[in-house]
Amino acid sequence: MSSTKIQIRGQPLSKVLTRNHGMINSVVCGVPIKRHHRVSNVLRTSDPPLGSVPTRTDESQFLRGDGNGRFGRFGGKFVPETLMSPLRDLEDEFNFVLNDHEFQEELTTALRDYVGRETPLYFAGRLTEHYKNISQTTGGGPEIYLKREDLSHCGSHKINNALGQAMIARRLGCKRVVAATGAGQHGVATAAACAKFSMECTVKSVEGTFKDASSEAIRNWVGNLETTYYLSGTVVGPHPSPLMVREFQSVIGKETRRQAKQLWGGKPDVLVACVGSGSNALGLFHEFLGDEDVRLVGVEAAGLGLDSGKHSATLAVGDVGVYHGSMSYLLQDDQGQILKPHSIGVGLEYPGVGPEISFLKESGRAEFYTATDQEAVQACMLLSRLEGIIPALEASHALAFLDKLVPTLRDGAKVVVNCSGRGDKDLDTLIQRGMPSSLC
Repeated sequence: MSSTKIQIRGQPLSKVLTRNHGMINSVVCGVPIKRHHRVSNVLRTSDPPLGSVPTRTDESQFLRGDGNGRFGRFGGKFVPETLMSPLRDLEDEFNFVLNDHEFQEELTTALRDYVGRETPLYFAGRLTEHYKNISQTTGGGPEIYLKREDLSHCGSHKINNALGQAMIARRLGCKRVVAATGAGQHGVATAAACAKFSMECTVKSVEGTFKDASSEAIRNWVGNLETTYYLSGTVVGPHPSPLMVREFQSVIGKETRRQAKQLWGGKPDVLVACVGSGSNALGLFHEFLGDEDVRLVGVEAAGLGLDSGKHSATLAVGDVGVYHGSMSYLLQDDQGQILKPHSIGVGLEYPGVGPEISFLKESGRAEFYTATDQEAVQACMLLSRLEGIIPALEASHALAFLDKLVPTLRDGAKVVVNCSGRGDKDLDTLIQRGMPSSLC
């Protein structure tokens, strides 16, 4: 496997890392942002891993990164010089609003009155009974709960982050917002947030996948830095974008902890979420990183099968590289060129995952599996038939993994699946796949 070695200011990456003790966030790669580089072989040296944390005295804090956008060797700011100042300004503003009472009060009110939070933690009784019957267990079997993000305004979890970032854009004096969307849910959420705060929003059609939409949105932003805010919808990109998205989505896990305490007096045993690039998964997982007795399970899109080459299973078969401004696991060929992802859940069609998700895999704190297109469709139809809830095909990947997960769990185990979006947008696809119109 060949590898293109990265040079920074004319020096090999390994020498720069040695001099800076693995801290790369303060320098800018001397390569164009449009060019992608495989870095797996570069990292196989005696140097410490990129962005490594020297000690692990506090396991919970270790898992939450260093606070500067680095999670182990993942993350950072691999961007042109022109973007460093806007990103620093954005980071300063983000850090300020985290502890600003006025901002937090306005956001909390908007999440309650505009989004409709908190969303229910729903006991899926018939789905629970279904798995009890097919497992032929003599006990009660696990209990399955759905975190109903599909009931949020605009139909998915995306509005949580869109509101928070639109408020930051307003504080920065930006009148125009540009966003990228794959399944359309982040686009709708961004447009809604901009309408609420009287801001111009640009969401235009781009040929290709979410990867291509992201590239076009970033180019649009770079060309209009003085007036435009790039509202990232997922936990990828240069710091602080991944942290901002995760922070605004962490309300999902915080509510889940509180609701679990109210419903059964404890914590979930297993949390399950689909993984495209990682926003809904981290939204659920982050609150529980320090709870070692809570399993974190992410489910990627296996598409037509891992051997087919038509999938979005980055963590299952990908390698480490730099793309869209940060280091993470990516789908790439031996020359470091990005591969085209595929999933029936188009919101999962991204050739990478966020740095924090990458680190959760590498640290072993979270488990990651896959579900195929067909398995996701079957899970969607099953939930629709048993519970009258049509989940998005993205979230259906998480539901599909219950077939393998439930038989391994003890009786009474509490499983929470993040139903991150509703399936209205997928009805044409589902009907083509044989879903009865009576379920639509």
